Amino acid sequence: MEVVTKKRMMIFAGSSYPELAREVADHLGMRLGQVKLSRFANGELYARFTESVRGADAFVLQSHLTLPGGMSINDFIVEQLVMLDALKRASAKRTVAVIPYYGYSRSDKKAQSREPISARMVADMYESVGVDRIMSVDLHTGQIQGFFHDPFDHLTALPLLKSWIVEHTVPEERVIVSPDAGRVRLTEKFAGHLGAPIAILHKRRDPGQHNVSVTLDVIGDVAGRTAILIDDMIDTAGTIVGAAELLKERGAKRVVACATHPIFSEHAAERLQNSVIESVVVTNTIPIPPERRFSKLVVLSIAPILASALRAVFEDQSVSEIFQGEN
Repeated sequence: MEVVTKKRMMIFAGSSYPELAREVADHLGMRLGQVKLSRFANGELYARFTESVRGADAFVLQSHLTLPGGMSINDFIVEQLVMLDALKRASAKRTVAVIPYYGYSRSDKKAQSREPISARMVADMYESVGVDRIMSVDLHTGQIQGFFHDPFDHLTALPLLKSWIVEHTVPEERVIVSPDAGRVRLTEKFAGHLGAPIAILHKRRDPGQHNVSVTLDVIGDVAGRTAILIDDMIDTAGTIVGAAELLKERGAKRVVACATHPIFSEHAAERLQNSVIESVVVTNTIPIPPERRFSKLVVLSIAPILASALRAVFEDQSVSEIFQGEN
């Protein structure tokens, strides 16, 4: 007699961003799975699933970030690894790490001698716990996918950002601006869907200091236009604020900044609020504490895209079709 096993999907939230996991589950008409997360007195992390996961496709959502006055990015990475290990040992059929923001993504190559390639090291850690699939949004560089042997779903917030730009800017006035040479491909893709010209900012980065760069010049015509700066993340905001000032000096009528990941370290919120930038449009791949919110900030929800991708993976459908016409 043939035994037919019914497929089962479960979604679990790590400690970094349960609100986003709950929003994704709501879009799918599901509830979050039950898991006990805690830490021992010496700081070691603990996870135990309080319901059966045997035979399930288990998705664990965790963004890699540091919460002000709370757990660090390193804590959240280890917590997700502990959860994935527990799922494997509890006979989950398939484990999927859902990482809206992938930590250490900027360390994807050696810029100087005797440096690590931390993005690869993080990938090795996930593979070591036997994860079956990884899902992330707008990686700092696409080659990070190659650090994994397992399937990697590289999602993008491009449709969300594009929709906002279409609704809030005049088509004839748009120019899409790359903050540096490394973002030119992203800028060209974005500009192609909007039918807009591009401009490039020439930037010099100090190899001896992190988060420090100087914008030197603008390549392209921005005079009288709405300059739309596009990047994967905003960290300290020093670069993007300096770029906006230069665009204004070159005659830009308006400056709008778009990014997927609102890291907003140090005094980023204050810098952005006091800048010449009219609107800062981001997604909620990372939680933004109240003290880092400001009046120019626009936050778009990534939950519908994540929910569609999770459903496609569970049903063995094409994830790329979610972004049909966006690639």
